[in-house]
Amino acid sequence: MWAPRATAVDVDVDGRRHPLTAGAGGWWSAEVAEAGHGSRYGFVLDGDGPYPDPRSRRQPEGVFGPSAVYEHDRFTWADHDWKGRDLRGSVIYELHIGTFTPEGTFEAAADRLQHLVELGVDLVEIMPVAPVPGTRNWGYDGVDLYAVNETYGGPDGLKTFVDACHRAGLGVLLDVVYNHLGPSGNFLHPFGPYFSGFAGSYWGEAVNLDGPGSDVVRRYFIDNALQWLRDYHLDGLRLDAVHALHDRRATHLLAELADETDALACSLGRPLTLIAESDLNDPRTVRSRDAGGLGMTAQWDDDVHHALHTAVSGETHGYYADFAGLPALAKVLTRGVLHDGGHSSFRERAHGAPLTGVPGHRLVACLQNHDQIGNRPAGDRLPMPALKLGAGLLLTSPFTPMLFMGEEWGAGTPFLFFSDHVEPHLRESEGGRRQKEFEGFGYAWEAPDPSDEETFLRSKLDWDELKGEEHWSLLCWYRDLIALRKALPELSDPRLDRVRVETDPAGDWLVVRRGPLAVSVNLSTETRTLPGTLGTVLLASDEPIEAGEDGIRLPGQSLVIHRPLPPTP
Repeated sequence: MWAPRATAVDVDVDGRRHPLTAGAGGWWSAEVAEAGHGSRYGFVLDGDGPYPDPRSRRQPEGVFGPSAVYEHDRFTWADHDWKGRDLRGSVIYELHIGTFTPEGTFEAAADRLQHLVELGVDLVEIMPVAPVPGTRNWGYDGVDLYAVNETYGGPDGLKTFVDACHRAGLGVLLDVVYNHLGPSGNFLHPFGPYFSGFAGSYWGEAVNLDGPGSDVVRRYFIDNALQWLRDYHLDGLRLDAVHALHDRRATHLLAELADETDALACSLGRPLTLIAESDLNDPRTVRSRDAGGLGMTAQWDDDVHHALHTAVSGETHGYYADFAGLPALAKVLTRGVLHDGGHSSFRERAHGAPLTGVPGHRLVACLQNHDQIGNRPAGDRLPMPALKLGAGLLLTSPFTPMLFMGEEWGAGTPFLFFSDHVEPHLRESEGGRRQKEFEGFGYAWEAPDPSDEETFLRSKLDWDELKGEEHWSLLCWYRDLIALRKALPELSDPRLDRVRVETDPAGDWLVVRRGPLAVSVNLSTETRTLPGTLGTVLLASDEPIEAGEDGIRLPGQSLVIHRPLPPTP
């Protein structure tokens, strides 16, 4: 255990204390013969404590309780034939374990995997599972980063879920948070210089990646990432808000992590994916290490979401303002981002850089995700007509598409922000902190209390909605879109320079050309005539679609994927 500033350290194992011996570099060690799988323990530093192990693999009594010895080898895996899942050509499905099912556990989520298989997705991305205070949380207030939330099922529960996914042919990505730790139950401070002493973001104190003692701190996070990939058989990680990682070293933490992950992938014999959430629009994030980049497999692309959302919803407040008008969507579909060095009105400065040479599969795009729904005061989702059009554009785009749980059937339940802090001052001020975070976003902030259990319960998916004809019809539309994307190589082709977009100056329609295929979209509520020939219809959202001498007549708010007739010689 690393505690470079301590003068005396003991470990309390099942109520008995044992002194540790100081070694080089601030490391302390001891052998406790009677300790084994399940033993409760904590560290006492200069008489204070006991505190949980910074690398605790299990917190059976929560973030304020003792750590427990957990032996990974005791779990029996059944995924021996699993060869991994490449991100290229894949469709991702993001979910929150606590609200995906009524039970809110790994076991219950595993019982719903057939739904995902029939939907046609390839990778399941689960929101953070590190222990948090209380019993409900999005996961971004996690502490004890090596452990798994016991409310969901603990470490064995996560392994069972991953094992079930692999046997069903689904890969698993885990959302991890390395830019900060939660404000409650974080006991790293007494152990050493894990933090830099300044606010690295709105969410908390910056971790120490480049100051004194940062060699061990960096190793803490890298070893954590490797644990998930190796010991939990995960196929990749989504790295939260990497723009909030403050690292001035010559080799950035992400580059170091990319090198270590590549080495592990070679050892395991299966691909491992690193997806960075970054709002920088910086192509270096996904450029290879030998090309001077950070070596991430992919990055979230908010510009695609914003352009799609604006086109299908009509909203132009806050950061959506720059995306108003179909030319913005056309640019995003052909260049990957809108802000590629030009002015961003929301930021009041120039932003981003051209994504020259970056293929679309390195950009994870969505119509909805946990942030874009949950950061709205009412946690409201897009209505069904908007989902139908947006999904048609997303799932025929050159990017790696990602869906958010329930989107595929137009879930009527919101996804609200919720938490369960035990300290009264955190619990009572959570709503105010949340409102302050989104000042300037253009919302009239009227949100339910994040600490109220009802806010959490309202966010659970209602699977009975699938019995409704309208919900079932939308689910079939999503299934058909994903199946068509996989059947026609033109629709998953990641080469942005081969995408062509024609837009209506009035903003009513657009036509996206993907090689010999066309995606014709009528965004207006009235029937419109779009340019081109209809040819062979591959998939249509609505009827009737008519081919006329002057073009294609599409009903209001409809989309057709077709193979136009070749030009007349």
